[in-house]
Amino acid sequence: MKSSILPCLMLFYLMAFGQIESTSKDSIQKALQLKEQMAAKSLVQHLKLKNIGPSVMSGRIVDLDVNPNNPIEFYAAYASGGLWYTNNNGTSFSPVMDSSQTQNIGDIAVHWKTGTIWVGTGENNASRSSYAGIGILKSTDQGKTWQNMGLQDSHHIGRILINNDNPNEVVIGVIGHLYSKNTARGIYKTIDGGKTWQKTLFISDTAGIIDVAQAPESFNVLYAAAWEKDRKAWDFLGSGNDSSIYKSTDGGNSWKKISNDGSGFPTGHGVGRIGLAVFDENTIYALLDNQNHREKTEESEEKSNELSKEDFKAMSEADFLKLDDKKLNAFLKTNNFQEKYRAENIKQMIRSGVAKPYDITKYLENANTVLFDTPVIGAEVYKSTDGGKTWKKQNEDFIDGLLYSYGYYFGEIRVDPNDVNKIYLGGVPIIKSADAGKTYTSINGDNVHADHHALWVNPKMPGHLINGNDGGINISYDDGANWIKNNSPSVGQFYAINVDNQEPYHVYGGLQDNGVWEGPHNAEENSKWHQTGHYPWKSLMGGDGMQIQIDSRNHNTVYTGYQFGNYYRIDKNTEKRHYIQPKHELGENPYRFNWQTPILLSPHNQDILYLGGNKLHRSMNQGDDWEVISPDLTHGGKKGNVAYGTLTTLSESPFTFGVLYTGSDDGLVNVSKDGGAHWENIIKNIDLSQFAALKKVQKEANLWVSRVVASKHKKERVYLALNGYRWDDFTPYIFKSDDYGKTWITISTGIPNSPVNVIIEDPENENLLFVGTDNGLYTSFNQGFSWESLQNGMPNVAVHDLVIQSEAKHLLIGTHGRSIYKADISALQKMTPELLKKELVVFELDDIKHSKNWGNPPGSWAKANTPGLDITFYSAQPNSYEAVIKSDEGIIVSETELKADKGLNVLSYDLSFTDSGKAAYEKKNKIDLKSAEDGKTYLTKGTYTVHLKGKGNQSEVSFTIE
Repeated sequence: MKSSILPCLMLFYLMAFGQIESTSKDSIQKALQLKEQMAAKSLVQHLKLKNIGPSVMSGRIVDLDVNPNNPIEFYAAYASGGLWYTNNNGTSFSPVMDSSQTQNIGDIAVHWKTGTIWVGTGENNASRSSYAGIGILKSTDQGKTWQNMGLQDSHHIGRILINNDNPNEVVIGVIGHLYSKNTARGIYKTIDGGKTWQKTLFISDTAGIIDVAQAPESFNVLYAAAWEKDRKAWDFLGSGNDSSIYKSTDGGNSWKKISNDGSGFPTGHGVGRIGLAVFDENTIYALLDNQNHREKTEESEEKSNELSKEDFKAMSEADFLKLDDKKLNAFLKTNNFQEKYRAENIKQMIRSGVAKPYDITKYLENANTVLFDTPVIGAEVYKSTDGGKTWKKQNEDFIDGLLYSYGYYFGEIRVDPNDVNKIYLGGVPIIKSADAGKTYTSINGDNVHADHHALWVNPKMPGHLINGNDGGINISYDDGANWIKNNSPSVGQFYAINVDNQEPYHVYGGLQDNGVWEGPHNAEENSKWHQTGHYPWKSLMGGDGMQIQIDSRNHNTVYTGYQFGNYYRIDKNTEKRHYIQPKHELGENPYRFNWQTPILLSPHNQDILYLGGNKLHRSMNQGDDWEVISPDLTHGGKKGNVAYGTLTTLSESPFTFGVLYTGSDDGLVNVSKDGGAHWENIIKNIDLSQFAALKKVQKEANLWVSRVVASKHKKERVYLALNGYRWDDFTPYIFKSDDYGKTWITISTGIPNSPVNVIIEDPENENLLFVGTDNGLYTSFNQGFSWESLQNGMPNVAVHDLVIQSEAKHLLIGTHGRSIYKADISALQKMTPELLKKELVVFELDDIKHSKNWGNPPGSWAKANTPGLDITFYSAQPNSYEAVIKSDEGIIVSETELKADKGLNVLSYDLSFTDSGKAAYEKKNKIDLKSAEDGKTYLTKGTYTVHLKGKGNQSEVSFTIE
């Protein structure tokens, strides 16, 4: 059935919208170079971003590489959080790829004898947030420096194999682009350490290589798994005729297809992702995601004692009225029908002709049911004992509950090097078999997250496993009976973040597959909580965490949820949750909800909540009751197995209640100025064909609307960001309108190619904007006419969400791979056009509370507590300055010289006297100053002035030590 849908979908897609062009590798390389140039001369290059965690829930692991001679030493690769190294069995980790141009990884390989690391960038899982890479990276100094070895148009890497006897010989499987056709797919080989590559296997522009495995004792014998797939924003076909297994007997120089008709391994359009495990030259296991429809069995055809939605499709009205009320009510309650839809009421609707039995089925069906309810065969294990000539299915029964309906997300199989019959499968749980795959037991222990993507089986110590999953790393020494969790890196994959206004304020965030968490912004990330039992961040709920809204009157009232619009109102005091998703009426088509359904509390009344499906819903009483205040604000959806034709972003003007903006995943932006009574499409006012990637499409390209933001400074102003990620189009699309969207100007000029996820406006300075893209953060001091890279302290990671805590003057950065960062933007808020015309400005300093403990450790073995003062100043040009700190009596207590870059600079001062300053102060005040145990003498209470001068320019500011 799926194979017949594809041509129709593609025809509609091309007729309706034309073809959006994917971004070329040359454009991507130029963008990376531009990004480095921007960082080097950024006006804010010295503004530090601080990571505030959290860490304990971790993020998605894609691969592990363990030193076979010293298994406490290994590398862990995160899908979008970079590469991390441990040499103490995961007790602590160090990042080794932070200097690289990306943090997105598909696979890694380490040649332990020489310490050479290979990283295939671009995640190998075809997930909603699987970010593209920039080719193959190589390090010969344990990750201190990295060199790009080519294959830049690969986007996503499946597997890397190194010949252990010749580290210059490397074979790489390339999956290729995620959302577009791509001829860079296939297998590549180098024999000169990556200087040159030869493509040794190419199948098609839709089939790439997801896995490559070698015979343990011979690099000549290799096996490769090809995977044909077609992902679109509205549909994912995860199988195809070209999904198959290949073999090489000459080290990957040539390949022969071995999963042919008659081999025993399935062929045809239902063959999905394949994972490989090789025991020896002749014995191979393959884990297959079989997308062929499951045949009905006698058992499944037996009449169930419970009703299902399928029962109502062809049910007559007479048969419906005969249904037992208790049985019908049990079905209605289990499937979350509204309270008004109970057996007696629905039967009366049927009798009066208001509804038909089929409406029960229709009530429950949406794009997601196509994906989750399709009866496919699912996971299967095949084994060959003759080098792949013939295959035999191993599992006697269906392996249900392993891959569910998203086998594309998994595919890892391992065989114990010491036991040919012992295999491990990674899926939602991790399971093992001791009889070559006939039967299985789960080893997904209490301390282990779901969704498994990497596993290392110790060849020298049976039962020693290192496992990577969506929740980080687990280690077992008893074959999965018990597990240790090793999650010290801050590698959370946030979709959305928000803040409240308590003291200290808390940060909230929804994460990929790790729920919704909350924690104080000033919590320190360390392992002390192992001792106290109190981790500062707390889980609010599970699932894939989504958007969060906090009642500004009472931070204990929180609105959040998980994927596809399943939202709750949470009372943190009582820990009670109230389900608040709007429900359609019986007989209506179900509402369509995006994976990241947008919600918004009205800035005018915190009892009023908005929630976007394909229509906009409004509640006047905190989500207890809902009304629809719009027609369908999308193009109407498309046939497929992914929810599409949904709202993705909402905004209400802080000036006027009911001035509302919505944006959809299929490219519509609408405004209402009367609370939803009337709506106007304003995306049509932008001529998108001005962009190179959109020249072939209609004026209204169906790009994902990632943000629409009503201005806090001008009631007519609105900002807009579009995202081409789901077309492999990395153009930054950002616009501004000063007339409610009647006319627009482009304000993305200067931002390197990368899809835009978020734009926000500073609440104090109307000229100050921040933008987050798939590989970084930018700021503008002139409403987007020019941009500065804002990345000091943060690697090149995807920025998904931004929020400003107004009172603290903090910018919070929610990344999809490195948790949350925080920056003090008080200086940026003062960067007005008037200030930027000045040659030198030193910004105001906060007063400091004196402590007698400065420089004195609190205990015999503790480190000294040292104070610090960051003196921030703006210099219109690069310059050398003399910094002098004087007491209120005019005594120079400290002085230094420094070189400043153009823009913001920071002089860090430790609040200590110089020797001459100390002597002058003692003489003037006729006192003896006592030095601290660290050997320094710190300033006493009083008022001090910082004087900065250079090349005829000077500026000063005072601070008080209280």
